[in-house]
Amino acid sequence: MKVNVYYGGRGLIEDPALYTIKKLTEVLEELRVDVVRYDLYKDKNAIATLPTTLKDADGVILAVTVEWFGIGGLMQQFLDMCWQYGDKSKISSIYMLPVVMATTYGERDAELTLIKAWEMLGGIPLNGLAAYVENHAEFERNEVFATIIEKKSEDLYRAISQSTKSLPTSNNAVKQSIQKTRTVDLTPQETEQLSKFVSDDGYVKKQKKDIEELAAKFKEMLGDEDKSVQVKEKQEFVDDFLLNYFPEPGFEAKYVIVIPELNKSITIEAKEDKVKCFYSTDTEGNVVMKASASILRQIIAGKMTFQKGFMAGEITAKGNFKTLRMLDQIFRFRYKR
Repeated sequence: MKVNVYYGGRGLIEDPALYTIKKLTEVLEELRVDVVRYDLYKDKNAIATLPTTLKDADGVILAVTVEWFGIGGLMQQFLDMCWQYGDKSKISSIYMLPVVMATTYGERDAELTLIKAWEMLGGIPLNGLAAYVENHAEFERNEVFATIIEKKSEDLYRAISQSTKSLPTSNNAVKQSIQKTRTVDLTPQETEQLSKFVSDDGYVKKQKKDIEELAAKFKEMLGDEDKSVQVKEKQEFVDDFLLNYFPEPGFEAKYVIVIPELNKSITIEAKEDKVKCFYSTDTEGNVVMKASASILRQIIAGKMTFQKGFMAGEITAKGNFKTLRMLDQIFRFRYKR
């Protein structure tokens, strides 16, 4: 019997999900189960090929930590790749145990997201482990919690060894309906080769460089017309942030939003009584984010939020996550038809 563990956190020492994974692994190995762990934060460039590791797995553990909102971008990307390149016939026989540890609100929502995603892939989800952990040291010392975690390992082992059946779900029916609309049929060899291209960092960088060179040539051809568009876009972002600012009493922060295709950054200095927003070359702030111009336009149009963008992996960020969470509160963009 083999169980794969896919960890979608950041690898921090105080992450309670790491402790939970360790306890689960200890019990499974005592039961002579072969356990293999994949840390998604270490395998960012190989996430597209990870669905191939499911081929010889009898069960999987999907482990995430809710630090802000949802399951996080790395786990979302892994599940996306399972949908694109995974062997659905093999996944249909794989049992999945969700593990969600939260340092903020939302562990139940995240657990439900993992369960629904695995059902959509055709797999068999089990009732998982979901907990809010305020103090990781106290959590790890609690013997009652340790017993609950060990019991879940045994439940996973029994489900796999006894081939436990489950009732049909609407998510599975939706999956079958969606798959009927697919028009591109790839052989397993073609799927694996394509996933290798996607994960090849050198290949991807070369493609991006070629696209950038083509874009530069078009910009030269467009001349002054293109420059006027750039000026319009620049003013558009700045004005919208200024006009949609809702200050919070006692809250001050500096945000830097890097827009790669414009080769510029927007600096936002939010204060209790006013906000400053301007283009700059800043790289330091309480929160430094990277987002495309198209994602920013969706947010400003009210079709997307910073939270959803981060959860889907469209936005990357570093810095204080509590400060990051405030963005959707101090900037309220209404949906524009």
